[in-house]
Amino acid sequence: MLAPLLLLWPMSIAITYLVAKSIANQPFDHALEDTLTVLTQQVREVDGAIPRLPASARDILRADDIDNIYYQISSPSGSHVDGDRDLPPPKAEPESESYRAGAVAFHNATLHGTPIRVAYTWVNLQENKAQPPRLALVQVGETLEKRAKLANEIIKGVILPQFIILPIVLALVWFALSRGLLPLRELQERIRDRPSDDLSPIPPRQVPEEITPLVKSLNEMLERLKLSIDSQKRFIADAAHQMKTPLAGMRTQSELALRQTDQAEVHRSLEQLAKSSEAATRLVNQLLALARAENQPQAGTAMQPLELDLLARDTVHDWVQASFSAGIDLGYEPAREEVPIAGNPLMLREMLSNLIDNALRYTPRGGAVTVRVRRSAQHALLEVEDNGPGIAPAERAKVFERFYRILGSNTEGSGLGLPIVREVAQQHGAEVDLFANPRSTDPKYPGCLFRVSFPLRMDPPPAEDEVPHFG
Repeated sequence: MLAPLLLLWPMSIAITYLVAKSIANQPFDHALEDTLTVLTQQVREVDGAIPRLPASARDILRADDIDNIYYQISSPSGSHVDGDRDLPPPKAEPESESYRAGAVAFHNATLHGTPIRVAYTWVNLQENKAQPPRLALVQVGETLEKRAKLANEIIKGVILPQFIILPIVLALVWFALSRGLLPLRELQERIRDRPSDDLSPIPPRQVPEEITPLVKSLNEMLERLKLSIDSQKRFIADAAHQMKTPLAGMRTQSELALRQTDQAEVHRSLEQLAKSSEAATRLVNQLLALARAENQPQAGTAMQPLELDLLARDTVHDWVQASFSAGIDLGYEPAREEVPIAGNPLMLREMLSNLIDNALRYTPRGGAVTVRVRRSAQHALLEVEDNGPGIAPAERAKVFERFYRILGSNTEGSGLGLPIVREVAQQHGAEVDLFANPRSTDPKYPGCLFRVSFPLRMDPPPAEDEVPHFG
C-alpha cells in the first residue's frame, strides 16, 4: 500500500497545479474583461474617424505595477487607431460567435517573446441599426506574472500541508497494516514451529475472523493429507507383511535344501522355492501396477483414442496358454460394432489381465471364463464372467480393498488384483460392478460377473489403418 501512495503523490501534485492554474485564470480573466469593457466605452466615431484614447484612460491601463498591459484599437477597415501595433489579432472566423458585437472573447498570444492573455471584442460604430454594422476591434492584453504568482501561492498552500500529512498517513498505514497482519505472523510462527508429522487442525478461534475460511480450507487439506499418509502407511505395512510370507518361505526352503542329501528332497525344496519366488515376483509386480494406477492422474497425456474390442481380444490372447495349463476354457465374445473409448492402453491391459487372472484362479478345472465386449447407448461395457464359487453379496464391496482375502479361500493370491482394477477404472472415469453369473446353472458354483462401464468416445472412430493394435 505504501508504493501506490508514493506513486499517487506526484500525480496529485500535477493535478493540483493544473487546477490552480485554472482557478488563477478565472479572476484575472474577469478583471481583464472589465478593463476591456471600460475601454470600449471610450471608443466612438467622430466625424468619420475614431479618436485616440484620452490620457486619463491610458494612465488607467498602465497603472498595474506587476503585469504589463497592452491594448489596441483597430478601425473597421483594419487600420491601426491606437495602442500597441504589434498586438496580434484574434484568429476567430467571421462566422464565429466572437464576431458578435459586444461579445468578449479570449485568446493566448505572444508579444515580443512574452506570453500574454488577450481579451477582445468588436464595437459597432454604426448608429443606424438598419445599416450594416461597422465593427471596430478592441483588444486588451496582459502578461502572466500575476496569474503565475497566484497559482504558485495556491500550490504552496496545498502542497506544503501534504509534506506534513503524507508522512503521517504513511506512518498510520504502516502501523495499521503491521497491527492487522500480526495475527497472520503469529499463525505463521505456530505453523512453522509444528513438528513435520503434526497434521492436526489449526484451532479457528486463534485466527482473525477474516481468514477463518482460509484456515478452514487449510484444515480440510490437512485432514485429506493425513488420510492419504495414513493410507500409505497402512499400505506399506500391509505390503511388508505380505512380503514376509514368500520371503520366509524362500528362506526356509533354501535352508532345507542345503541340509538335504537326497536329490528328490532337494528337488522338492527347489520347487517350493520357485513357487515362493513366483509369488514374491507377482506381489512386487502388482504393487508396482497399483502405484502406476494411482499416479495415472499426473499422466493425462497417456490417454489416447482406442478400440476396446481390439485391446480386449489381444489381452485374452496373452492368457490362452495359462488357461490351457489350468484346464479352463477361456473364451472371448467380440462386440457387434465398434466400441471407441479414450484410455491408457498399458493400464487397461493391466486391469483386464487382473480380472482374467482372478477368474482363472477361482474357477475349478474344467470350468469356463468368458471375456465379453459390448456397447450400450452411452457406455462401452467390458465383462469377465466365470463359473467359480462366486462372492457373497456382503463380501462384494470388500474384495476391492487392498490385501483383503475372503475367509476360507485356499486360492493363492496377494489381494491386490481387484484394487488395481478399481483404481484403473476410476482413472478412466469408469465404474466397476460385481454380480453373480446369470448364466451359471450350478448352485455350488454361482460364479461371478465383473462389469466395467466406460464412457463412450463420441468423436468419429479412426480409420482402419490408424486403429492401434496391441498385439
